[in-house]
Amino acid sequence: MDACLPPRTLMVFYQNSEGGLYVCMNTFLAFGREHVERHFRKTGQSVYMHLKRHVREKVKGASGGALPKRRNSKIFLDLDTDDDLNSDDYEYEDEAKLVIFPDHYEIALPNIEELPALVTIACDAVLSSKSPYRKQDPDTWEHELPVSKYANNLTQLDNGVRIPPSGWKCARCDLRENLWLNLTDGSVLCGKWFFDSSGGNGHALEHYRDMGYPLAVKLGTITPDGADVYSFQEEEPVTDPHLAKHLAHFGIDMLHMHGTENGLRDNDIKPRVSEWEVIQETGTKLKPMYGPGYTGLKNLGNSCYLSSVMQAIFSIPEFQRAYVGNLPRIFDYSPLDPTQDFNTQMTKLGHGLLSGQYSKPPVKSELIEQVMKEEHKPQQNGISPRMFKAFVSKSHPEFSSNRQQDAQEFFLHLVNLVERNRIGSENPSDVFRFLVEERIQCCQTRKVRYTERVDYLMQLPVAMEAATNKDELIAYELTRREAEANRRPLPELVRAKIPFSACLQAFSEPENVDDFWSSALQAKSAGVKTSRFASFPEYLVVQIKKFTFGLDWVPKKFDVSIDMPDLLDINHLRARGLQPGEEELPDISPPIVIPDDSKDRLMNQLIDPSDIDESSVMQLAEMGFPLEACRKAVYFTGNMGAEVAFNWIIVHMEEPDFAEPLTMPGYGGAASAGASVFGATGLDNQPPEETVSIITSMGFHRNQAIQALRATNSNLERALDWIFSHPEFEEDSNFVTEMENNANANIISEAKPEGPRVKDGSGMYELFAFISHMGTSTMSGHYVCHIKKEGRWVIYNDHRVCASERPPKDLGYMYFYRRIPS
Repeated sequence: MDACLPPRTLMVFYQNSEGGLYVCMNTFLAFGREHVERHFRKTGQSVYMHLKRHVREKVKGASGGALPKRRNSKIFLDLDTDDDLNSDDYEYEDEAKLVIFPDHYEIALPNIEELPALVTIACDAVLSSKSPYRKQDPDTWEHELPVSKYANNLTQLDNGVRIPPSGWKCARCDLRENLWLNLTDGSVLCGKWFFDSSGGNGHALEHYRDMGYPLAVKLGTITPDGADVYSFQEEEPVTDPHLAKHLAHFGIDMLHMHGTENGLRDNDIKPRVSEWEVIQETGTKLKPMYGPGYTGLKNLGNSCYLSSVMQAIFSIPEFQRAYVGNLPRIFDYSPLDPTQDFNTQMTKLGHGLLSGQYSKPPVKSELIEQVMKEEHKPQQNGISPRMFKAFVSKSHPEFSSNRQQDAQEFFLHLVNLVERNRIGSENPSDVFRFLVEERIQCCQTRKVRYTERVDYLMQLPVAMEAATNKDELIAYELTRREAEANRRPLPELVRAKIPFSACLQAFSEPENVDDFWSSALQAKSAGVKTSRFASFPEYLVVQIKKFTFGLDWVPKKFDVSIDMPDLLDINHLRARGLQPGEEELPDISPPIVIPDDSKDRLMNQLIDPSDIDESSVMQLAEMGFPLEACRKAVYFTGNMGAEVAFNWIIVHMEEPDFAEPLTMPGYGGAASAGASVFGATGLDNQPPEETVSIITSMGFHRNQAIQALRATNSNLERALDWIFSHPEFEEDSNFVTEMENNANANIISEAKPEGPRVKDGSGMYELFAFISHMGTSTMSGHYVCHIKKEGRWVIYNDHRVCASERPPKDLGYMYFYRRIPS
């Protein structure tokens, strides 16, 4: 019987669910009370195990303390307890029983007398099974840290050391990051050197070896909830139950500290200056919001990027209708394993956020109890998106990890999943899709080429040169350096104030095209590119390009303030197409070199291997990456610089051939290969035959391949994305291409392929949501979402949902605009 049991029972348990969970004893899938009947009708499975956890307040003694337990309350489910409930005041008891449908006949568990032995064994196996998410990726779960054996009797020297709130530096070198405060003598020293060129010189460890002082706390992680503490003697991270007292010895008030990437900010000294405080609206009394649409999402450990994007997504009516509006149909027709179905998981998450079932205000008695106890006991638990995150991040090397991610990248990843799993003809992501017209001009001949591509968000550069407070910035920088040199508290932060109009202007200005090959000259030449909107989307997503790389290749962020408008008019960015007097560049391809080895012919329009930028290669190699991998990164990104090549490395570093030597891919079609070796050949918009063959070898129809390549200017990667996002174009579609090969030219029919579906309209928009990031890079920090609902702004900070008092619209990272009907 044990062999028939799955390795885990798939359960998601909401502790505030009144009905508990019903686990199917055949599939071991769990359902809430409102959905178990649907599963019974659909599958005919009649035996379910009903699991429920009871949370009770402990009985108080005469002195007010909790009485000892009179009964042995068994907790046998592998579920997280509610962090918002004080274990000194509450106790838990788990209940399990078998329920036989359709009569709802109940059998209490355990029940050895009435149940057959095999059934009892199966029930015990379910009850003792571990959470699937703990077994799925144990490395991403934070295990409970042990209490250091040195914490209770830690010796602290009375040497008068006081630690300033910021401006720290290692006592033995000039490093100002990854600094650790020794809790015995107050020394501030740097940590270890890491593989990614971060870290330090190991002076904190050297200090321990010299002095034997065991405990240190990482500066920048201290918050009212705790901090990162390390025991050199025990050689592991630990907890210090007396941390507040130990920090107070050196003048640090733990209850008023906020962890940041660059240092600590004392709320009493510089109120509402750091972006952590401004974005989270620290210092203002925020009123919790309850009801439909006001449900938060629990942070699973750096999952705030997902939570913020999903809150914004499900504030859009098209997504609400597509998933929550179709809930009965989606659930009724879901596969037997709904945990592996995207639409089911989207619908489940959307229902949790919009139904209001998991966002109920506390009853009056609970409010009175909080006031009487004079303690803050949050009532907003939110829902846990564990199953949703596990599915959408499956097979993705970054999103499947427990590390912080870029909200913009996750947004595009989600759009791709929506495109590939759309429900019939309905595709809610259509509201984001728009066409971009790219105009490339040869600077020497003045001839032009117009192309179109699909996009889902508008990326605006940060126009730092247009800052309106340059004098203040210069003065602040001088004062900051002086304070750091003299170990004094840093001055109040001064942010660059950038006009939104300057960012919009920078977006519309021409940019140089590297390694531009002019078909008019049939040689490389200088070229410039401008981008305009060939269509305007229903919902416009604007990303502020705040993230970049420093001179040391450490990712950093522009901490700027941009006056984002509530009403946005971009009608002047409408594309105009070929203008009178403009002459188009000839449709001629560059010379093609066909290699002997066609193993990796997956790219087209690549640079000559002899032109690889060796300086970029060496910059990447100095970061510790294999030399051949660096050469491939620079090659496949078209000599666009080390920054772009670095991104390529991050995406491809898990591939088995990552460090293998570069193999040159083919370029053009076999039909014109002979002529192409000796010169350029007119293509007449005919996709290269070799690229068509690559796509058809993947199982796609030839007509699909040709149509996708024509729609993406014969770019292989974009063509594959186009096919996945247009599943309606199958072999039986109306698009039929009759092709005739000619020795001198490739001629195709005049039929125009149907382009991607867009919802074009006016370019007037209104801001309704924005996502903000706190921290120095996308690899760290925290995300918060603000959404305008029912005429007022609401802040979604993980599970906390409150009415916003001062929405920081100038510090956002991603902005969501809806079209204003004309």
